[in-house]
Amino acid sequence: MKCQGINNLIISIVVFTVLACSENKNNIHMHDVQVEPPKAPQKPVELIKHDQVRIDPWYWLNDRDDPEVIQYLKDENAYLDAVMAHTLDGQQRLYEEMRGRIKEDDSTVPYKIDDYWYYTRYVEGGEYPVYCRKKGTLEAEEEILGDGNLLSHGHNYFAFFVNAGNRHQHIAIATDTVGRRIYHLQFRDLASQQMLPETIENVTGNLVWSANDDYIFYTRQDPQTLRSYQIYRHKLGADPDTDVLVYEEKDETFSCYVTSTKSREFILIHSSATVSDEIRFIPADQPLAKFSMLQARERDLEYSADHINGYFYIRTNLGAQNFKLVKAPSNKASKENWVDVIPHRSDVYLEGFELFAHLLAVEERSEGLPKIRIIDWEGTRDQYIDFGEPAYTCYLAYNPDPAAAYLRYGYSSLTTPASTIDFYFEDGRQEIKKEQEVLGGFDKTWYVTERLMVPVTDGTRVPVSLVYHKDHFKKDGSNPCLQYAYGSYGYSTEPYFSSARLSLLNRGFVFAIAHIRGGEEMGREWYESGKLLKKKNTFTDFVDCSKFLLAEKYTSSNRLFAQGGSAGGLLMGAVVNLAGSLYKGVIADVPFVDVITTMLDESIPLTTSEYDEWGNPNELLYYEYMLSYSPYDNVEAKDYPNMLVTTGLHDSQVQYWEPAKWVAKLRDMKSDDNVLLLYTNMDAGHGGASGRFKRLKEVALQYAFILDLMKIEY
Repeated sequence: MKCQGINNLIISIVVFTVLACSENKNNIHMHDVQVEPPKAPQKPVELIKHDQVRIDPWYWLNDRDDPEVIQYLKDENAYLDAVMAHTLDGQQRLYEEMRGRIKEDDSTVPYKIDDYWYYTRYVEGGEYPVYCRKKGTLEAEEEILGDGNLLSHGHNYFAFFVNAGNRHQHIAIATDTVGRRIYHLQFRDLASQQMLPETIENVTGNLVWSANDDYIFYTRQDPQTLRSYQIYRHKLGADPDTDVLVYEEKDETFSCYVTSTKSREFILIHSSATVSDEIRFIPADQPLAKFSMLQARERDLEYSADHINGYFYIRTNLGAQNFKLVKAPSNKASKENWVDVIPHRSDVYLEGFELFAHLLAVEERSEGLPKIRIIDWEGTRDQYIDFGEPAYTCYLAYNPDPAAAYLRYGYSSLTTPASTIDFYFEDGRQEIKKEQEVLGGFDKTWYVTERLMVPVTDGTRVPVSLVYHKDHFKKDGSNPCLQYAYGSYGYSTEPYFSSARLSLLNRGFVFAIAHIRGGEEMGREWYESGKLLKKKNTFTDFVDCSKFLLAEKYTSSNRLFAQGGSAGGLLMGAVVNLAGSLYKGVIADVPFVDVITTMLDESIPLTTSEYDEWGNPNELLYYEYMLSYSPYDNVEAKDYPNMLVTTGLHDSQVQYWEPAKWVAKLRDMKSDDNVLLLYTNMDAGHGGASGRFKRLKEVALQYAFILDLMKIEY
């Protein structure tokens, strides 16, 4: 501990010295800062599996209650502060610039349920939303249901939401003050504005009201693994100790949650694993009833369900790799009664659907782009909404009223701010209810978006969406570029608008999204070919996309940066092991990098439920394959690019010790003098800082990291 104290003293002296020089920023950059980084002690532990021995010198970092661990994380933060001290003024300017584009007194488009209009709004200077409603008309007096700016007082981290009952007489308020997505529930009587006496602790936040609001169904997680595995029924106003366990998911590869149907006639319990689903249901007006089975689980049978007009409508992969839509009567819902509504198509991926009394809205994806399709029940109408841009994202928004005359959907692109649009069924008229207002003189015509199809090593063509400022771009390799990707869980990375990103584009950056395998941008096969024993396709796709951008002179190797988070952080770890020399710098956010150790530890959140995503290393075949790409296990004595690694002490998805161990090992083995920084948010979890402005502080740090490496003024 004495050495750590001396280290802190040295770092403090350097911070002071660099701050004294910070006014002359152009004369100092990260590589000029001379300070010794922290060195985590090595305490080797033997990890034995399949008669193979791995030695982990930093296994001891797996203990957030150990003062030595906390001190090491603080020392890393102090080191980052020293190296980045000369950028503090620039970070503040970036923060103010990004914040200056945000309309602070903003609100969402109201949606109507029964006689109430619900919406959230932000107040000037407020970090958190205010949940509100009005009765009858939008001109009525506003009723505040929950103000996050008041509820968050005294908490460094805060997340919450408000859920109103079906009769609009009570609300549930769920709050998380740690960042591990563990909430506690309270209830308010809206007539009296009094809080009910009960508080339900340690729940997931997932909940559903019964038809008459006398009961609420909620989900609990395992306190160790955080797997959502129990569903309870609570009588409003009763002692939570009397709550009834109505379902427990015994299979550790499954999680469960509860929803209600569009018709509001049924409450559903979903049990889901990576490749299998099971749904049970009861009438919403019979909360004490026994749950009936919709369709029993089967290996490789996936499905989801909603209900309207006496039928369950079911999205399923039964004989349909890209999924299809079927229906079945409410009283005969199992698969032998399923009738096709939208048959399977090999070239179109069915992503989702929204039910209305007289028609159906469908989310599809083809040629890598999402599409919205409108079909009436009589079969006389079948049309797609036209969007008119080469790269964009669209999605079905919240549509709670099955009798509504319009479909509400969201739209955005790399150049178009997020928009909420109503599509009227009768005449096809579209009304933009709201487009995100970007302050500070934004003009979307200043920016250009492209969509490329990149041939990769095995002949597959991978989509890349990119955007740049038309006045700052030359296709001669002179532009810096930030390449982003995720590539796991079938999650499609959409080409969405970001007002914060303008701070890079306006300084000459190209921003590129590589839609690599492991997502579902090109259909279900795209996902299947980027998981399990094909996971390495995800990594080589990213590298090949980088090489294409270099070859086509969108950028050059000393100007190319890469970024990914969580499973995308695993991507970053694999990429720097595979082809680190391609990149000037890499940002790895909350990276999943210690694949083998984590997936062998069933006490860690997400492990057992993800065997079908990564593989089960208890089986030798998967163990050896996962070991061959696990970033932590494949660090070598070689040069690595400049790197900024972030984590959160209370992260429930990727435990903080994975990036901490990875950085410690990189420090010990890498042969270069490039910058390696670890930032740990000591108050947050997987999503980083809470609050709409606090998050921008972390973005400003990341942007300062890459701008400083490029010696670009900011």
